[in-house]
Amino acid sequence: MLIDYQNVNVYQDDVCVLKDVNFQVNEGEFIFIIGKVGSGKSSLLKTFYCELDVKKSDAEKAEVLGRNITTIRRKHIPALRKEMGIIFQDFQLLHDRTVWKNFRFVLKATGWKDNDEINNRINEVLALVGLEDKLMKMPHELSGGEQQRLAIARAILNHPTIIIADEPTGNLDPETTGNIMSIFKKISEKGTAVVMTTHNISMISKVKATVYRCKEGRMENVTAEFHDIDLSQELEFDE
Repeated sequence: MLIDYQNVNVYQDDVCVLKDVNFQVNEGEFIFIIGKVGSGKSSLLKTFYCELDVKKSDAEKAEVLGRNITTIRRKHIPALRKEMGIIFQDFQLLHDRTVWKNFRFVLKATGWKDNDEINNRINEVLALVGLEDKLMKMPHELSGGEQQRLAIARAILNHPTIIIADEPTGNLDPETTGNIMSIFKKISEKGTAVVMTTHNISMISKVKATVYRCKEGRMENVTAEFHDIDLSQELEFDE
């Protein structure tokens, strides 16, 4: 199990935004987290990569990628984050350098040394998101959708175990959103778990995924509200 939260309380600025969270993520699983602005979605994601702390007194169990995040030491957090691909709402690209230099910077910073391996990996992830012809472009020369695809490509550079994505399709047109969701599905089919917050409810029914809702300080599994389950097909598959 990649993430195992049992009765976890999530705080933002000393205010409890989610209480008694029970949430699990397995390899290759695709999970949507929905809810209104301020419902605690983004705060929950931040606890996964330790931008927000979870106190030992506020969790029966809180493990992320085999680490107890209630007791993890600050010096061990970078190693935890190296196993993740984190996609922020504002992309957080380096705007003073080209796409290639953006990616080279990330790989060099995470221990890659061989230039041929670096170039091959950059070309590989750019091809996956359809941006192989944008290698020498500056971020500001790309559209919003292209910048978002670039952020996804950067997140998967180091073969992460899990992708954490905060509203990755916010403010994008339906066609671009569809393209980005196709990329995420390919990533999850290769074994990388994807945990994504979204406001785009219509998109959820088009992807086979688990769905959680944050509402009034609680988090619950609402998958059945979005997907019709054919039990006969499931039984046949199980056999």
